[in-house]
Amino acid sequence: MPAKKNRDKGDKSANTADPIPATSEPEGPPPPESRPPVQVLYCGVCTFPVEYCEFGSSLTRCKEWLQEHDLERFNKYYSEEALHAKIGTLSLEAQSKLEQDTAKKEAKAEAKADAALKKKMASQVTIKRIERNKRKHVTSVHGLEAFGIDLKKAAKQFASKFATGASVTKNPQGQEEIVVQGDVSDEILEMIEGEVGILKGIPADNVEIVEEKTKKN
Repeated sequence: MPAKKNRDKGDKSANTADPIPATSEPEGPPPPESRPPVQVLYCGVCTFPVEYCEFGSSLTRCKEWLQEHDLERFNKYYSEEALHAKIGTLSLEAQSKLEQDTAKKEAKAEAKADAALKKKMASQVTIKRIERNKRKHVTSVHGLEAFGIDLKKAAKQFASKFATGASVTKNPQGQEEIVVQGDVSDEILEMIEGEVGILKGIPADNVEIVEEKTKKN
């Protein structure tokens, strides 16, 4: 009997396993360091990021703008050292051709801009008071788009201003115009002259009011 008791004790000790030591999780790579956002400066002339102005057609004016607004970046891109580093490897012939091509591109862009300005200044905005019957009128406005005015936004502005209907439609000539319910021609002229809301950049001399009455049978 004592021998059996000893065997039981031996079996119990044999079945008892040592605890498995806990292993630590392997550490991964450290998280990347946060970087501040890149500050992009857009040119006030060509609207490109300033480092891409050279690919536009108004480099001379872009450089003047940048020199006035950010001298540090101007020196970074257009100082003698920067230009030498950029074209120093070009031959004299290649440098001369590059300058000529840039000058031609700028002259062409300037001519195009001048033509667009002349066309714009020759454009006419017509405010027409239209009689539907003796008591009802509508007002049409034609020519705003020539001055870069979004017709849908202008119609929305008129509708809000006069608390009435206003929509963009096509006239008998197939041209888009804004039709406002009611006789508000004088008020619209005042808004244009006062450059209210989006109605900016329209010379007063380029605006006229006309009247269209219903023909009597």
